[in-house]
Amino acid sequence: MLENIRLAFSGIWTHKLRSCLTMLGIIIGIASIIAISSTIMGTNEQIKQNLIGAGNNAVEIQLYQDDYLLDMDYGNIPQGIPAISEQAMEEILSLPEVEAAAKFYKRSIYSGIFYGQIGLSNGFLYGIDPSYLSVYGYQVQQGRGFSAEDFQGKTKVALLDKDAADMLFSGENPLGATVEIRSEPYVVVGVVAQQSDFQPVINSIDDYYNYMNRGNGKVFIPMETWPIIYRYDEPQSIVVRATSTEAMSSAGQKSSEILNSYLSLGENSTTLYRGENLLEQAKELQDLSKSTNQQLIWIASISLLVGGIGVMNIMLVSVTERTKEIGLKKALGARKSIISGQFLTEAAVLTFLGGLLGVITGIILAVSISKISGVPIVISVSTALAAVAFSVVIGLIFGIVPAVKAANLNPIEALRRE
Repeated sequence: MLENIRLAFSGIWTHKLRSCLTMLGIIIGIASIIAISSTIMGTNEQIKQNLIGAGNNAVEIQLYQDDYLLDMDYGNIPQGIPAISEQAMEEILSLPEVEAAAKFYKRSIYSGIFYGQIGLSNGFLYGIDPSYLSVYGYQVQQGRGFSAEDFQGKTKVALLDKDAADMLFSGENPLGATVEIRSEPYVVVGVVAQQSDFQPVINSIDDYYNYMNRGNGKVFIPMETWPIIYRYDEPQSIVVRATSTEAMSSAGQKSSEILNSYLSLGENSTTLYRGENLLEQAKELQDLSKSTNQQLIWIASISLLVGGIGVMNIMLVSVTERTKEIGLKKALGARKSIISGQFLTEAAVLTFLGGLLGVITGIILAVSISKISGVPIVISVSTALAAVAFSVVIGLIFGIVPAVKAANLNPIEALRRE
């Protein structure tokens, strides 16, 4: 075997140009597959990040009526929805998929928050409990967070995220300023931001609207002050932080089931707690992306077949050129298996080198595409190894015909040839 490998490298080196041209089809095919698969995996990760966002594995669980989020602004709140009890929260926190949980109120804000004449449009107002910021991974960037006294004393203080601060204050220091929330004065005590390296990748108008629908700013107030500006009996929502991204769906579903067990709305009621299934949405989009790009992989695989045919042709030429050598080996007692093994080894080594160069070319191509288009990529070692192994298999398959031809040569006729 080692002698066959040595002879294979010797033959490739002797006919360098021919060998390079033979490997070209393999290189193009493998490079295309590596570049496409890297882009697919990167795109799938981008889809997940664009939907799930900061990567803190947080799932919001809110009331839905039929398939729509229960609108507190325009809809009537059904009877039989109790406040979320501490017992329910303890049950949720005992779930193996849940790391932490918090209660909150949430309203879309179109023109209800003002600083002087400047209003916050298309934002969100949250009434939060003491655990909310830590569950969602918020950190105080300026000022302070809410204190225990703020919650217990129902102090009218507010926290802004960076978008809300920029929109309302246009670069001014918001700390200590008073904003009006539905005509009630709230003092801004801090600016918060999520602890994350996530940067949304926006490559289309759909990506833009998906990101912008997260809101153009968030304002947080203590949950205890919520009844001052809204109803005292408004149903609460919760957010749970799952132990992993993969556990998000399960955490949301099980937490919803616990909350629904406390409802007393009647058998025919369509109002239920439901977790936002962002991970499932991401998977659906990923499947669509995969099905589209897998077609491109099949097209790229045609290059491998063309490369395999090229290997077979060159190996047949090699058999013809080395007829006398083959005849001499057979005359000296070389068995058919030895002759065929030598040519199969040459084909395998040739395609192995082509696969290796194809992987390197594919990685360079993927990185170049990422830099030009901004699409993230994920380089998979297992995919690269599988691609090289597949190229070797192609060489072995298409090397069978030349190997068999060489093994079946008549030694007497072979030695007669000049």
